[in-house]
Amino acid sequence: MIRHILVTLVLLATFVQNTVAETTFTLIPPRNVIAGNKFSVTFRLKNGEASGIKAPQLDGCTLLFGPTTSMMQNYSWVNGKEERSTTVDYSFTYRADKAGTVTIPEITVTSGRTNYSSRPGTFNILPPDQASPSGGGGASSGDTRQSGRPINANDVLIRIILNKSHAYEQEAILCTIKLYTKHSISSFIPTVQPAFDGFLIEEVPVSPTLNEVEHYNGQNYMTAVLKQCIIYPQKSGKLTINSGKYDVTVVQYERVGGFWGGNQRVERDIKTSSNSASINITPLPQPQPEGFSGAVGRFSIDSKLRTSVFKTNEAASLVYTIKGTGNIKYIKEPVIDFPSEFEQYQPQSDINTHISGANMTGTQVIDYTFVPQSVGKFTIGADKFVYFNPESKEYVTLTTPSYNISVGQGAAVASSASVNKQSISSKNTDILHIKLGDLDLSHRHVYFYNSWWYWPGYVILTLLLVGMILVYSKRLRLNADIQGRRLAKAGKVAKKRLKLAGQYLKNRDNDRFYEEMLRAIWGYLGDKLRLPASQLTRENVAQELSGYGASDELIAQFLKVIDSCEMARYSPESSGSESEELYRMATNAMDGLENTRSHAAHK
Repeated sequence: MIRHILVTLVLLATFVQNTVAETTFTLIPPRNVIAGNKFSVTFRLKNGEASGIKAPQLDGCTLLFGPTTSMMQNYSWVNGKEERSTTVDYSFTYRADKAGTVTIPEITVTSGRTNYSSRPGTFNILPPDQASPSGGGGASSGDTRQSGRPINANDVLIRIILNKSHAYEQEAILCTIKLYTKHSISSFIPTVQPAFDGFLIEEVPVSPTLNEVEHYNGQNYMTAVLKQCIIYPQKSGKLTINSGKYDVTVVQYERVGGFWGGNQRVERDIKTSSNSASINITPLPQPQPEGFSGAVGRFSIDSKLRTSVFKTNEAASLVYTIKGTGNIKYIKEPVIDFPSEFEQYQPQSDINTHISGANMTGTQVIDYTFVPQSVGKFTIGADKFVYFNPESKEYVTLTTPSYNISVGQGAAVASSASVNKQSISSKNTDILHIKLGDLDLSHRHVYFYNSWWYWPGYVILTLLLVGMILVYSKRLRLNADIQGRRLAKAGKVAKKRLKLAGQYLKNRDNDRFYEEMLRAIWGYLGDKLRLPASQLTRENVAQELSGYGASDELIAQFLKVIDSCEMARYSPESSGSESEELYRMATNAMDGLENTRSHAAHK
């Protein structure tokens, strides 16, 4: 009997726990309001009941009526768990009297025996439209929607907005392309995208919706963010983002049927263009400290060895981590000072970034794999990471520790040595039989320099020695000439990057495909033409390719690949066949440049 009572009590406690939900009281503030219009302020009480809620006092606003209440109930049963919830909205209606920023204070209600308070909130009251000579109406008036009224230049605007007027090279700049309209929009097609010459671009995901009112140039507009990106200037001076062009279909209404009729929807096609935006870019301070490779922002570094025991011919790895905010996606891999007795592999980078406000934040993890080839004690040297902080306007140097490691004999080498020793031991124990009879012994001796092959062999060895000296001298010159090494490796690096772009193409990952294509083309041309990143523009590339000896057709191919990739990044609907054709064109262009022999005009 007692057991049954205990089980019943446990079930009742579980039922009460499942059915009792948390009570909350929150504010739902209005969006921006135009002076003279009505608006509502709503407070939401969830899983509770209250009465006698008083309307908050709002500066610059007049309370018209309220509260009005609306209730909603929700019930669900999931996996044996019952959930019930109730929601009550209390709405107060005000009239906006004057422009300004309005603060909604917290208010407190009592539900049961507990008090609940809402958090304060703010919203903006925008001034009404100013009268314009063209007769443009405001967002609050209805005349802009009538088909009899012509659509003027102030009714639909596209603006390029930069969050800074000055910046350093490689410093992040937030660029926003925004639509301002007094009409509903049924179709919006970019025909010419703004050109970002002199910048690296990082797209910010946006969902364009006309959901916010903004006061601009004396008028109120419905606005939508069409495109947003983080741009990184690659050179100093005044850089300009050229305007784009757009085909827009706006919606107006015409009165039909006289007094008893209604409004009929009418669509009108217009063409509009955005403004151009300029920004002054300051060069990074000189002289630049040793170890600086272009990192701009705020960063921290860390390094660690993944392996604790080191043996010859066994792979180990050093993990180098860069964290921070700035152009982290474009930071070059640091060069680690490994002992010459270590065999090194190509470092593998894993970059994970996200947009944080007006900048890019993330982590770059670089894995350096190495294989010791000798037994002994070695030191992996400390590394210096240098970046420029645009806020403090100074260079910052960070260091990683050095690592002293002991390398023992690897198992693979020991096994090989054992096999060799067994082979030698077996040979030494063999007994050879004594040969009897005529052994055809002779006392005649012929010296090797009297042989017929001596002098030809001498000449051949001399020629081989001269050839080895020439090859070694050329390698020394290439190692001393950083630009020469870049030139020699340009083709291999480009084909490797194109290979990665080909994988993205095969996987139908268009965004990464076009991004990797641009990196491969710009990186290849920068290495091949010995151009720094700050000078990689269409004009400079065309001029340098001409001086290199490339034909006009080959130059046009490179420029078409660059333009097509830039355009495709803003046109996600591009087909797979176009992407494949673009990939083949880039491959043919690089092969054509590799086969170009005229270097007379190349610097």
